[in-house]
Amino acid sequence: MTEEVALPQAPDEAREVFGESFPEAVRYAELLADAGVTRGLIGPREVPRLWERHLLNCAVLSELVPEGVTVCDVGSGAGLPGIPLALVRPDLKITLLEPLLRRTNFLQEVVELLGLDHVTVVRGRAEEVLGSLQPVHVVTARAVAPLDRLAGWGVPLLRPYGEMLALKGDTAEEEINGARAALSKLGVVDTEVLHVGEGVVDPTSTVVRVVVGESPGGVRFAAKRAKAARTSRTRRRR
Repeated sequence: MTEEVALPQAPDEAREVFGESFPEAVRYAELLADAGVTRGLIGPREVPRLWERHLLNCAVLSELVPEGVTVCDVGSGAGLPGIPLALVRPDLKITLLEPLLRRTNFLQEVVELLGLDHVTVVRGRAEEVLGSLQPVHVVTARAVAPLDRLAGWGVPLLRPYGEMLALKGDTAEEEINGARAALSKLGVVDTEVLHVGEGVVDPTSTVVRVVVGESPGGVRFAAKRAKAARTSRTRRRR
């Protein structure tokens, strides 16, 4: 039996960050603390720190996302960082990409309950939707995998000169150093570690920004993407 843990009251910073969407942010926090726990999407021990460690930690990622772009949240899970980002940025067109059915069911329920018309839920793995999902300006991810593996999934989904924003921890610099060879093969032209959320979250959120050139994913993925696109067009004609 899952131990019930009370959701703390939203901090003042949440009202400032979420603005007009604050009521929806509270509803999302309530859903995470209830259905999110009972369905095994988050652990009950995370409930007391849902606001600081999860919702606000993810929402401040918006500081790095340009206006009006397309975003794909890879391995969205319970909707982090995709849902908080959607709440603070209605100007974005966001796809929540998640392979597990129980998670996509939860995400679809959240999107409908919160009225997030600019958010689409897609069930699948990144490598499976390559070619069928339109390339995006920005890929986001949080606690999904080590950077080299994460980039292998996320970078091929980008448009030329797009970027991946990965929420990471204290080992961000080490991950970049260990992944340089893999990133280069994926067409990455620049990487940097950034800190966002000054005055909102303590410590600030650590983000690895990965920027690609004209061939996201490198030559191998360019060929794979083209093949997938041709297959998708053939299926639509039938």
